[in-house]
Amino acid sequence: MGTISDNIYSLQPVQISRTLPQIRDHRLFQLKLENRTGWEAFGHQPGQFVEVSIFGKGEAPISISSPPTRPDSLEICVRRTGKLTDALFELEKGSRLHIRGPYGRGFPIDVLRGKKLLLVAGGLGLAPLRSLLLYALDKRDEFDEIILMYGTNSPDNVLFKYELLSFFDRDDITYLYSVDRDEEGIWKQYVGVVTGLFDRATLSPKDTYAVLCGPPIMYRFVVEKLLKLDFPREHIYVSLERMMKCGVGKCGHCAIGDKYCCTDGPVFSYPEIETIQEAI
Repeated sequence: MGTISDNIYSLQPVQISRTLPQIRDHRLFQLKLENRTGWEAFGHQPGQFVEVSIFGKGEAPISISSPPTRPDSLEICVRRTGKLTDALFELEKGSRLHIRGPYGRGFPIDVLRGKKLLLVAGGLGLAPLRSLLLYALDKRDEFDEIILMYGTNSPDNVLFKYELLSFFDRDDITYLYSVDRDEEGIWKQYVGVVTGLFDRATLSPKDTYAVLCGPPIMYRFVVEKLLKLDFPREHIYVSLERMMKCGVGKCGHCAIGDKYCCTDGPVFSYPEIETIQEAI
């Protein structure tokens, strides 16, 4: 039997060790490899993804939400959207499934190390960005200032709510968050789109790297804001995970211009995709 390193199609059996409900139709799954002593051997990097497979139901690419600094388990945050995810949500603790990967190009840790980080997430985009955020917090002395901006459409749709609230008790991260609307009047923080949070932060664009993950419409306005603030184009990174399918560049489903999101990305520097209209 091949290994992850010499067979990109190799399926690895995993067990569900824990499930944590998030917002409606979203769930965090903690997975444990059956035939390995720890996830350090898995070798994933923040920003990569795996293909989750359930025999008879299909497979789907899903972002890794946990960092390699926490090797006891691998976490994936899943939205219930179809046949595969329906089947996944029916599985209980101890159930067996398979994954293959890790795949793709993750966040450029070597570039970001020692720099100030601005992490901007929208909606479910916090799930893949969480792997980088927790990595940076676990290796806090290797990074300069960390600012997290997170926006959702309503107070009911905040992912990792209690984890995020714990950041208010830390003095080594600045956490700003917003909701697009607050119809019930219960939100005590900023109400508006995520770009409005830029007015509440002190930024030094020349010394900061911005990493974005969220819906395409968010990218357009956040990138525009960053450029107006004189962020160098090469200091902006985006994660483009939409439309991926096979994970290994064979089906062509995730092609944007001359690039495949699954193999050339999903993380791209802004100059790499700036002229590709369908990218953002």
